[in-house]
Amino acid sequence: MSLPEATIQNGTPGRAAAPLMEMQGIKQHYPVHRHLPIGPQKVVKALDGVDLDVRPGETMGVIGESGCGKSTLARVMSGLEKPTEGRVLFRGQDINELKGAEKREMRRNIQLIFQDPFSSLNPRMTVEELVGEPFAIHSEIEPRAGRRNKIRELLELVGLNPDHADRYPHNFSGGQQQRIGIARGIALNPKMLICDEPVSALDVSVRAQIVNLLDTLQKELGLSYLFIAHDLQIVRHISDRVATMYLGKVVELGRYDEVYDRTGHPYTQALLSAAPELRKNDGADRERIVLQGDPPSPIDPPSGCRFHTRCPLAQAMCVDQEPEPVEISGTHAARCHFADTVSAQ
Repeated sequence: MSLPEATIQNGTPGRAAAPLMEMQGIKQHYPVHRHLPIGPQKVVKALDGVDLDVRPGETMGVIGESGCGKSTLARVMSGLEKPTEGRVLFRGQDINELKGAEKREMRRNIQLIFQDPFSSLNPRMTVEELVGEPFAIHSEIEPRAGRRNKIRELLELVGLNPDHADRYPHNFSGGQQQRIGIARGIALNPKMLICDEPVSALDVSVRAQIVNLLDTLQKELGLSYLFIAHDLQIVRHISDRVATMYLGKVVELGRYDEVYDRTGHPYTQALLSAAPELRKNDGADRERIVLQGDPPSPIDPPSGCRFHTRCPLAQAMCVDQEPEPVEISGTHAARCHFADTVSAQ
């Protein structure tokens, strides 16, 4: 689901820009292995027809329950996994068809920030070695003679003491370890950072500091972010646009203020109502929506609208007909037969 007509840059309305990254009809299916080859091979439909784009200088927030496909989305967009079907475009080029120097350049421009900072850092390497590791692969970015100074600059940029470059990861707190990961992520001057729940493993008191750091770096370095998180308040704070995912599909997409204040999908409504700090909507309290049951299996998703088994608004048509994106505004759409009614509530 993609709405190319308009965007907002760093919180302010702006003209549409050509996407920096674009996912077109992405499917990612994993075979289910079993001992007895009886019947047709089943697959886990982790992503099942995702269209999404990220534009220069913007943050695309992604929300949804565990198992909805958010981390798979990050792996496919970063090129760590090749999709079963569809294309991932970086500056208009399919990243899975690039070769040689073009592929190397793409790898340099798309970097990842991981969920658990400690497990993503080699405990046997010093901070200087960790942050400088990308330069060993892309030596053209920073000659060996200037690397030490560059590493110190990067540490200072993310709020760490450059004099601690010879220490090991276990000498730092969780928030400091994530700052090391961020310094490593921006070392090669990338255009795109894919942040897969970068604050979920941190103390609540530290999360805001890391998000503010990412916000500052975006403005200073002109970065684009795909920002995946469970904390809906943080997503609202940092995002220009927000995508809601359910069972491998994007079910709502729009500017952050539209998705949060004029929600068009019952699933997004339920997610927002579960966050106490987001219960207020235009001065009124949101009604707490408690979804019944667990999400269906991605091996055998429901027919029609995938959310109909848990949706309080479901009707007969929802069982039989898969909803097309309903445009609520030029920058906001939802895959729900009743999106106009839901957004008007």
